[in-house]
Amino acid sequence: MPRYLIEVPHEAETLACARAVKIFLESGSHFLTHADWGCKDGEHKAWLFADVDNKDQARAIVPAAYRAHAKIVQLNPFSMEEIDELIRHHGG
Repeated sequence: MPRYLIEVPHEAETLACARAVKIFLESGSHFLTHADWGCKDGEHKAWLFADVDNKDQARAIVPAAYRAHAKIVQLNPFSMEEIDELIRHHGG
C-alpha cells in the first residue's frame, strides 16, 4: 500500500496554531491526533503519515478547512539494486 506524507500549513498567529491543533485533536482520527507540529520552531505546519490507496484518500484525511492548502507527497523507498539499475539504464 502506498505511503504518503501529508503537510498541512496554517497561519502563524498563536491563536491560529491553537485552533488548528484543537481541530486535529477533536477529530478523533488516529492520523490527525498523531500529527507532528513545527509551530514551536516557527514552522507553522503539521505533518503526518498515512498508508492509503491514493492521494485523494490522503487528502480526505485532512480537515476540510485545511484541505485546499495541504501538500500530499507519495513516499517510496529505494533498494541499492533499484538505484544501480536506474544508473545503468541512464548511462551513469
